[in-house]
Amino acid sequence: MPPVAPPTAPPTAPLAVPLLDELLPWSVGGMRLGRDWVAAPDPGSLRARWAAVTGAEGAERERLFRPSRSRGPASGAAALPGQRSATGRFGREPGACPDPVRVLYEPFDEQWLLPDQRLIDLARPELWRVLDEHQLFLVEPPGLASPLATAHLPAGRLGRIRPLHRRPGGAEPNLAPGLLPLLGEVYRGWVTPEDVLCWVLAAARPGPRGHEVPLPADPERWRAGLELGQRLLTVQLRGARGGEPPRLPGGRRPYVRSAVTGWPGELAYDEEGASLLLGAGSIAPVPAAAWTYEAGGVRVLERWFAARCAHRAPEAQGLAALGPAEWPQTWTSELLALVTTVSLLAGLAPERAAFEPGPALPAERLRAAGVLPPPRWARRPASVLSHQEEGPDGQFALPF
Repeated sequence: MPPVAPPTAPPTAPLAVPLLDELLPWSVGGMRLGRDWVAAPDPGSLRARWAAVTGAEGAERERLFRPSRSRGPASGAAALPGQRSATGRFGREPGACPDPVRVLYEPFDEQWLLPDQRLIDLARPELWRVLDEHQLFLVEPPGLASPLATAHLPAGRLGRIRPLHRRPGGAEPNLAPGLLPLLGEVYRGWVTPEDVLCWVLAAARPGPRGHEVPLPADPERWRAGLELGQRLLTVQLRGARGGEPPRLPGGRRPYVRSAVTGWPGELAYDEEGASLLLGAGSIAPVPAAAWTYEAGGVRVLERWFAARCAHRAPEAQGLAALGPAEWPQTWTSELLALVTTVSLLAGLAPERAAFEPGPALPAERLRAAGVLPPPRWARRPASVLSHQEEGPDGQFALPF
């Protein structure tokens, strides 16, 4: 009888790669605007919509407002932190039009928002409290291989939002406690919160549990990832926070070949001439990779153009149908900047896809340093209220 082979030991399960949700533990769900007319690609449209709804009365104001279960003309709400808006019932005392603020509405599409909590179903005031010139946000739009970074408040369908800092002024990083000292020890140098963000942009990969962020054991791989992540961050910020907008080399820089006149009926691409066509207007040179560049399965340039034509669509109703009658020149400038952004990102995509972090920092070391799992308090917003905030009907809000 042949000898029975001893049972083989089951293969050792691979150590779990840290999740973005563990390294940046405080996250907030996306805003829920509740009505499409409170955001627009230009601030002038928002002021016109405000004038129309506040100038109407009774049933017409109700119709234009488009009430939801959360908000209606009879709603009052606290002022959003850092913003000036009335807090009385909108139907009774709407007040002056608040100054529109720049937001990220779709991946790579910066638009404008009326910052009045009486108009927004779920405005996420905890994000407004930490919004300042030091803040950066990571967002995780569905279908994207990597999170995106922005200096603008995310206000559209962008998935979960992770501020880089828990308090204004960059005073406290939204990182697992102990992470920065551990990384500084491993990589033999000072590590900043923005370094971690750059590494995430370079190395994060989608996994079954969410975005996974392998941390390298080799300081050289860390520095290589930082260099790649910094280039990605520079392109994605697009000159925000006082930086220089990214540019293509002189011979590849897009410019207006023919001015846009009237309203362009469509956005098209001329592959032979490497030109982007807006009716009779054209922009060139535009790489084919920029025209086909996608975010979440949708071409970025086409989605951007569709958003600017939405008020002219047959299905646009009420206040959402108020928009520019002529194509604004500023939109052509924005389109030039967007072409540059997606051209650069398309060029960086193969390098990012090929980037290998190398052998990972052992999970036991992260646990021994107290980095994993992050404590429960790190998943909650910090108490940041240093001044009184006006609540509904002018009452002061309690400290947060």
